[in-house]
Amino acid sequence: MRETFVNFFKERGHAYISSASLIPENDPTVLFTTAGMHPLVPYLLGEKHPAGKRLVDFQKCVRTGDIDEVGDASHLTFFEMLGNWSLGDYFKEESIDFSYTLLTQVLGIKPDQLSVTAFAGDADAPRDEETANLWKSHGLRDDQIYFYGKADNWWGPAGMTGPCGPDTEIFFDDGRPKCGPDCGPSCHCGKFTEIWNNVFMQYNKNADGSFSPLQQKNVDTGMGLERILRILNGKETVYDTPLFAPIISKIEELTGKKYGENVDDTRAFRIICDHMRAATFMLGDGVVPAKVGQGYILRRLIRRSSRYMSKLGYEEPFMQKISEVIVANYSKAYPELESNKDFIYTNISNEELKFHKAVMKGLRRFDQMVAENGDNPVLNGETVFRLFDTYGFPVEMTIELAAEKGLKVDMNDFNSRFKTHQDTSRADSNQTFKGGLADHSEETTKLHTATHLLNAALRRFVSPDIMQKGSNITAERLRFDFNLDRKVTPEELKQIEEFVNECIKAEIPVVCEEMPYEEARDKGVIGVFTNKYGERVKVYTIGDVSAEMCGGPHVKNTSELQGFKILKEESSAAGIRRIKAVVGKFD
Repeated sequence: MRETFVNFFKERGHAYISSASLIPENDPTVLFTTAGMHPLVPYLLGEKHPAGKRLVDFQKCVRTGDIDEVGDASHLTFFEMLGNWSLGDYFKEESIDFSYTLLTQVLGIKPDQLSVTAFAGDADAPRDEETANLWKSHGLRDDQIYFYGKADNWWGPAGMTGPCGPDTEIFFDDGRPKCGPDCGPSCHCGKFTEIWNNVFMQYNKNADGSFSPLQQKNVDTGMGLERILRILNGKETVYDTPLFAPIISKIEELTGKKYGENVDDTRAFRIICDHMRAATFMLGDGVVPAKVGQGYILRRLIRRSSRYMSKLGYEEPFMQKISEVIVANYSKAYPELESNKDFIYTNISNEELKFHKAVMKGLRRFDQMVAENGDNPVLNGETVFRLFDTYGFPVEMTIELAAEKGLKVDMNDFNSRFKTHQDTSRADSNQTFKGGLADHSEETTKLHTATHLLNAALRRFVSPDIMQKGSNITAERLRFDFNLDRKVTPEELKQIEEFVNECIKAEIPVVCEEMPYEEARDKGVIGVFTNKYGERVKVYTIGDVSAEMCGGPHVKNTSELQGFKILKEESSAAGIRRIKAVVGKFD
């Protein structure tokens, strides 16, 4: 399916670009890459892409807002998004033609099985009759075309302002009768499954809330690989597709249980499949388990996998065995998994062991809780939640242990605290682009360049083996994560700060060049070199100080930074250090 999609668009003038990392480049507003368009935001905003105006890819994505819903028929944390883009080239007519042709002539979906949506219009933009008429030109009937408002058929902007526009969503109709007179693609009865979304970016939302036409009109489309495979294979759920079959087989082999035999076990199988797949890919991109941010999500996925494997009656170490299956099955599409497999296996096994130790600590803490509870027959929700949040101790286990001692758990209180925790987690992981790659303000542009100078200084004064492990830039400051198993000394921090300031005073030009990936690699350019063979990349060079592949905005000359000051150096995770710094005039 990946090859079919890519080849279809390559034959129509699109350049293939490889998947970006799950760690967003210089974007402080989301924990992970959440969609195929995420790495392309600068180019949707008008920057020239080195590969041209027509692009196609399959992108690994993670969305963490619904972790607790994983286990049903459709929710996933990790998924793949097939996408094609027009950056100021073709627009609605060609986009709809491409989609219709691929779905019906290549994938064999019958025209009668399709339903589509279009924007109904409002005070900001007119009803999208053009899109409806284009679908009709391909033979779709009026009763296959639905109009909805902004909530369903409008994308963006990425932040408070920026590119946005109407979209047309394409749905598979499974043929069952409608559930009622209002049944349509926006209904959740299961009759309609969204398979593709074509966004027509033709407006800019201004600071005053008004909309004006864009000079560069873009097309941004996304098709979920798991969903289209479910439909093409005639399966009930995404977990029944070939993507999950090898993982399910390994779990069956380890546990002696059969997938699908009962509801509880089926849910456990699905959670382990999803979470282990997501964890393996996160580790493959350099995320390590930690107490906050991306590392916290990774830790949570690993620990939930362990809990649900226990529910299937398996208590031995298992994670590396399942990760090996995932690496073997995905490495052709994502070679970084094979090249980073030792790192993946070491970290996932270590975290699994830590969780088992944490459970033992949790058991001891539980005994203390019971003693402190005295004659009260109910354990309060705050104490139980603290056990869950601090030790990762499963609340189900707490309930079982409490029952053995004749105690109950105040689940209303626990659930209230858990919901607050869950809402906060969702808010953190579902933020939109209020900065980062979508932010080309003067301050963030300076900080992007300062990050390159900081990276060069770290490699010069601390270790030549230092590599970027994360970057978070807002208009106020930069945050740079890098590999190092010790503190950066005060003397080194002083050297780094002085060096960057010397580069600023030297007024060094910042030069952007486009070159083949292989040429950049052979020149010793800094960057994440994975499977970009044959692609053209942007390289920003700052004299003989720095040369890095990058998609972010940069100043023309280092003098624009005015000055550089390190605010803090601290630990981010095991083997990862973090520096926060600012630019500007300093007395």
